[in-house]
Amino acid sequence: MKSDNKLSSILHVILHLAEHHQAMTSETLALYLKTNPVVIRRMMAGLRQAGLVISVKGHGGGWTMAKPLAAISLQDVYQALGAPRLFAQGYRQEAPQCLIEQAVNASLDSAFAEAEQQLLRKFGNVSLADIAADFALRRQQHLATLDSPQQPPQE
Repeated sequence: MKSDNKLSSILHVILHLAEHHQAMTSETLALYLKTNPVVIRRMMAGLRQAGLVISVKGHGGGWTMAKPLAAISLQDVYQALGAPRLFAQGYRQEAPQCLIEQAVNASLDSAFAEAEQQLLRKFGNVSLADIAADFALRRQQHLATLDSPQQPPQE
C-alpha cells in the first residue's frame, strides 16, 4: 500500500516558504517537491482555509505565512490537510461474520485509537518553529563539515 506523504510534503513546502520571508508562487514551491503547481495549490488550500497561509493573486503575489511558525503545530497542519488517515493498516473484512475476526477487529480498533490519540498529542506539542530550529542546526552542522579541512585517508 502506498503511503500518504501529504503531511511531510506540506511541511517541507511551509518551511521553504518561511525561510524566504516573502511571497512564493505555487510554481516555485512545486520545484522543491518536483511536482506540479496544481498539487501545491490543492495542499495549500486547506492551510489557507485554516488561516495558516495567505494567498495573493497577480503579479508579485503568491503564498505567505499568516502566522509565525511558533504559533503553528504539526496538529494544526494535519487538521488543515483534512486529517488524513494516520495508519495504513486495515481489516481483512469491515463487518465479519466470524467471531474470531470480530475480536481481532475490536483489538485493532482499540490499539489504533490509542496510538492515534498519542500521536495527535505529540503533533500538538511540536511547533513548526521546532522543526525550523532543527533544520537550522542541521544546516549549521552541514556547513561546518564543508568548511573543515579534509583529512587524508589513513594507510
